[in-house]
Amino acid sequence: MRTLLKFVCGSSVQITVALLLCMAISVTAQQIPRPEHPQPQMKRSEWMNLNGTWEFAETDDSKASFLDNQVIYPDKIVVPFCRESKLSGLERRGFVTNVWYRRTFELPGSWKSPRTRLHVGACDWYTKVYINGTFVGEHKGGSAPFAFDITKQLKPGKNTVVIHAFDDTRSGLQALGKQCPQLESVGCQYTRTTGIWQTVWLEGVGSTFIKDFRIDPSADYKQVFIQANVDGPDDGLTFTATAYANGKEVGTAKCPADWRNNKCVMNLSTTRLWSPTDAFLYVLKLKLMRGNEVVDSVDSYFGLRTVTIKGAAILINNKPIFQRTILDQGFYPDGIWTAPSDAALKRDIELSMAAGFNGARLHQKVFEPRFLYWADKMGYLVWGEFPSWGPNYDNPEVVLPIVNEWNEILIRDRNHPSIIGWCPFNESGGKFMVELQNTVVNLTRTVDPSRPVIDASGWTHGLPDPEVMDGHDYDQNPQTFRTRWMSRYGLGVAIPARYDTSRNNEELIPYFVSEYGGTGWDAEGGWGYGNAPKSMEEFYERYEGLTNALLDNRYMFGFSYTQLTDVEQEKNGLYFYDRTPKFDVARLKKITSRVAAYEKDPPFAWHESKPMDWKVLVGANPDKSLAREWNYTIEKPTDDWFKPEFNDSSWQKGYGGFGEKDGWESYIRTPWSTSDIWLRQEFTVNNLKIDKSILVVHYDNGTEVYLNGVQIWKGEGWNDRYSGFEVTEAVKKAIKPGKNVIAIHCNEEEGGQYIDAALLVTTK
Repeated sequence: MRTLLKFVCGSSVQITVALLLCMAISVTAQQIPRPEHPQPQMKRSEWMNLNGTWEFAETDDSKASFLDNQVIYPDKIVVPFCRESKLSGLERRGFVTNVWYRRTFELPGSWKSPRTRLHVGACDWYTKVYINGTFVGEHKGGSAPFAFDITKQLKPGKNTVVIHAFDDTRSGLQALGKQCPQLESVGCQYTRTTGIWQTVWLEGVGSTFIKDFRIDPSADYKQVFIQANVDGPDDGLTFTATAYANGKEVGTAKCPADWRNNKCVMNLSTTRLWSPTDAFLYVLKLKLMRGNEVVDSVDSYFGLRTVTIKGAAILINNKPIFQRTILDQGFYPDGIWTAPSDAALKRDIELSMAAGFNGARLHQKVFEPRFLYWADKMGYLVWGEFPSWGPNYDNPEVVLPIVNEWNEILIRDRNHPSIIGWCPFNESGGKFMVELQNTVVNLTRTVDPSRPVIDASGWTHGLPDPEVMDGHDYDQNPQTFRTRWMSRYGLGVAIPARYDTSRNNEELIPYFVSEYGGTGWDAEGGWGYGNAPKSMEEFYERYEGLTNALLDNRYMFGFSYTQLTDVEQEKNGLYFYDRTPKFDVARLKKITSRVAAYEKDPPFAWHESKPMDWKVLVGANPDKSLAREWNYTIEKPTDDWFKPEFNDSSWQKGYGGFGEKDGWESYIRTPWSTSDIWLRQEFTVNNLKIDKSILVVHYDNGTEVYLNGVQIWKGEGWNDRYSGFEVTEAVKKAIKPGKNVIAIHCNEEEGGQYIDAALLVTTK
């Protein structure tokens, strides 16, 4: 630019033109959407952002081609925003299977790198890339990054890049996450993302270059283990790593630059741990050297942080830090899956922390590296997840792309200190899911042995050696929610293993409720879980009751509240979709951030007590030898049906469970398909010295349980297994010597009905 100004200094007209040109260049640079480097842990000095306006075409004709330079592209689109988004300039939300992108670029004269790579941060789903009409590579998967060496295809001056993406959300072949396979968003599925949705850029690398690397910090030994994957090995090269703290060199290491086996150990003269309260990051510089010549270099960073398991506790730097996480789905009103700006990514973390959360479960979406960068910078704990909804997992064709893409994601993200654990699948189902999940968990442990892995969040578990488990529970009643989790995951009232196959009651492993709450507020035209509060104060009371139930349980290492923001029709966020607050954020923070029982008394021991010796008063299906017939009716009885003196001799007889054949079929002993059912059963008690009492119930949907005419329990919603609820005090007040009557009413209007129950006690 200095040369240009010097050239035109003799002419006022020319000066004016030059100044206008300068202004145009400046404006153009500012107008590049998402201009920041997309991978802060893998930065090279020579790179070029290709975001901005591209030519665009879309078609359902898979045979149509837009490769010919003479072909006219009918539209313009702003990359990296998908066609469905407002920020793309198109906002087209109908189905389309093929999208084409084209633009020209010219490498600057200062570009000195011997090799050039084209990077795509993410493109959904099956992508092919062409440079100057020549095919350079393809990639399957909508969330993982990919790159191709385009050095041989480049020519002096202008070059043309064409990107073609095939994306069929209705095929059953693709991982969609929460992208809706129907035309309009419905339930907890939202607007689709088609094609490019993360930054496209060019990168200059050495003739031999560092393709990726793995960092394993060891705070105890004041060391960092580094393994680099080198592409294009050459003789006589050395791999070097240097760490800096506050601008001062604090460690260096080097080793011969072989093919993939470049391992070195760096001793640190200064150690400062990364944690939620002190998110300290070391600067890391990696180089390939030939003598004093730098062949390739990468700027990165790392945090000195460890994640370990002790008993039923997950420790961060050997400390039991309660993980107060929030469910974050990463949708934006104007960008869909793509944040409108880097500041918007940071802002979401700030909003979460303002409400008292110290992390997030990144739900059904692979978040971009810039989000993880801000999480690293701000001490924000996250669980990484794959967008596993969408494929038909019974189709073998689905498996390989899923496994390959998850491997790519692990390689991309494994060096972020903010990531505390992995979750490849969510609420999965399908004939072969357990086998696939086990394979993916084993892969994850191999690629990244430094973090725990949940096989599948929710319910389809089958891993023979799980490291951590979780559950989902949207019960809106704080009392029943509390008793369920204190009984199900708390050794003091642990139910017999025959009722709870989700764990071994003698050997606990780390556990958290990874979805709860989801309470709708201001949900007109949308929905939230359960019954909506009638007032703002009722919302606060419910939020506090549900959250305290988990904070008070020392066997919970964390929770994940649903959710950070509303997303389209799902209106159960703590913030509106536009990120404005719904509630008094300071009040939420006071509730969320109080000290947890887990932090005061973590469950370090594997064997803390023996299972309790339960006496069965009323048996359920899992206790077939002890279960007895119920008297039941599907016709509404008189209002005194639950009282012990009521005459039920005309009612039918049947064994639990009661249910609809296409519902909980494996448990059903007596068919029930109407909206309501009433049950009664007599039992006799001689010893009234009750220590603890627990009601084990599997119900769908709303259920009331009475003992001798006194209500001892009420359940809303449903559960997916036999769960225990402590009812000790209620039973002690209602039970009497001799004959007793338990009475149950269950209501289900939407199908899938099921009811079965047992009453257990221990005696002093």
